[in-house]
Amino acid sequence: MAHLGNSIFVVAIDFGTTYSGYAFASKQDFANDPPKYSTSAWQGSRLLSLKAPTAVLLNGNKELVAFGYDAENQFSELLSNDDHEDYYYFHQFKMLLHNQRVTRTTEIKDVSKKSMQAIKVFSLAIEYLKNHLLEKIQQRLKNALQDDDLYFVLTVPAIWDDPSKQFMREAAEAAGIKKDKLAIALEPEAASIFCQKLKTDKAETGRDFCETVKSGMKYMVIDLGGGTADITVHQRISDGTIQEVVPPSGGPWGGKSIDEAFFKFLCEICGTKVMEDLKSIELEDYIDLFREFETKKRSVRNNNQTNVVITLPVSLTDLVKQQHKKFEMALEKSRHRDTVKFSKQKLHIAADTFRGLFKNTIDEIIKLVGKLLNNDKIEDLKTILMVGGFSECELLQDAVRAKIGAPRKLIIPEEAGLAVLKGAVLFGHQPRVVSQRISRVTYGIQSWPDWDPDMHPETKKVTINGQVRCKDVFFKYMTKGDRITPGHEVSQIFQALKPDETTLECTVYTSTDENPRYITDPSCQRLGILTIQLPPHSAGQTLEIEETLIFGDTEILCRARDLRTGRISEVQFDLL
Repeated sequence: MAHLGNSIFVVAIDFGTTYSGYAFASKQDFANDPPKYSTSAWQGSRLLSLKAPTAVLLNGNKELVAFGYDAENQFSELLSNDDHEDYYYFHQFKMLLHNQRVTRTTEIKDVSKKSMQAIKVFSLAIEYLKNHLLEKIQQRLKNALQDDDLYFVLTVPAIWDDPSKQFMREAAEAAGIKKDKLAIALEPEAASIFCQKLKTDKAETGRDFCETVKSGMKYMVIDLGGGTADITVHQRISDGTIQEVVPPSGGPWGGKSIDEAFFKFLCEICGTKVMEDLKSIELEDYIDLFREFETKKRSVRNNNQTNVVITLPVSLTDLVKQQHKKFEMALEKSRHRDTVKFSKQKLHIAADTFRGLFKNTIDEIIKLVGKLLNNDKIEDLKTILMVGGFSECELLQDAVRAKIGAPRKLIIPEEAGLAVLKGAVLFGHQPRVVSQRISRVTYGIQSWPDWDPDMHPETKKVTINGQVRCKDVFFKYMTKGDRITPGHEVSQIFQALKPDETTLECTVYTSTDENPRYITDPSCQRLGILTIQLPPHSAGQTLEIEETLIFGDTEILCRARDLRTGRISEVQFDLL
């Protein structure tokens, strides 16, 4: 298990879908209230930002060439010189881990459709951020940094499953971060921890979050990043900790989904094949078009009735003309002919039509917020926090305010995009500040009980060593919806009967049902294999191993103990 120990610095890496960054604080910095955080300023083309685009440029040998703004700019230059064929360029690739079972061998395609192992791309990006922050910390110190001086916290969405968390952990370890100096933090939890130190309203001098949300009160955290909307509901406890009230929920409704809506909008005007050709043949123009859209997206307002003007690349209008002679003809045939005009290489989009690009994403978020507010367990909830870069969108803020209604209060902290990052630093310093979580799934293993004709179907009947057994029975460890305190242990005793066995393997399953009967039920899927190293034992000797799964933290931990000697044996829990 990871532990802070004698580490001098807690370092948080927020590896985002669209933007990534880091923050750190020394033990001395934690003496301040609120703690003093250090972050990095990244140089973009026109401005300094506290996060860099999650963009990775690799050469033909799959070695890192550049990250962030540098990767964007260098790849753009390679495209303009038509010299990009031997390079890999990845961006916004974190969403690969959302609702998809990934493994160490999962391939990921770059913008030119070239494939590479996903874990390698993630690892190189994390390694770059790690090396960048090491340089920054070293500037503050007179003595050289030692390995144990840093304790790392890597953030992930709360709605991610256990294999996705292990994937990120292994990518971080491959990037040179020691296993026992790495913790995984859940993004909305980190934001919630940060908000405990928050001044909620500049007008209310001295009033902070802890006075707004007193002990026993519940509050919702809506974390809106580039890829996902991630919602948790927490309750403040008198001992200063926080507890989950309902399981985390969310979906792929971050800022990136607005980009996808814009792509679909352009497909409706220009044609899907034209847009795909632009992306594959004129990639530089495609990237520039979406960069311009990003700036327009950030400035959208509810009360603005002025047309939104977007300059189209000449290559795009040329591709359209190959099919329609004139761009205006394609526009006239589309369903947007009354609200979009084309003039001098520019699209003039009616304000309501442009706001419509946000509608589906905002509707999904509001639908989920409404569903949560109807939950009896949080009917007394009065405070909603919105954090993450996408929370700065005025359309979304207005929609949430309209949905929650008075007297509920919406709080959007300054620098909402850094709430997760700074909260992750605090989490590293106080890993048990979340004192209770709720299990999102049911956990269990396969068992082989005695056959009972009144309970078990004939298809599950097997004979093992002369005994009639029922195969595939789901033996439950933890039920979906269970409240769990960190460090909650569930144990089972296994026997190794063959003297030549060197390992004992146990497959762990999850289910979306509270009471699954068999591991073959549609609701069940294999989580991973628990491998226990066995000590030497002789023929006829019964070796009993107590296998323990430890729940309640952000990751599942495991332990195995030889009941005869009490020795703790090595355990590997492989989820990938």
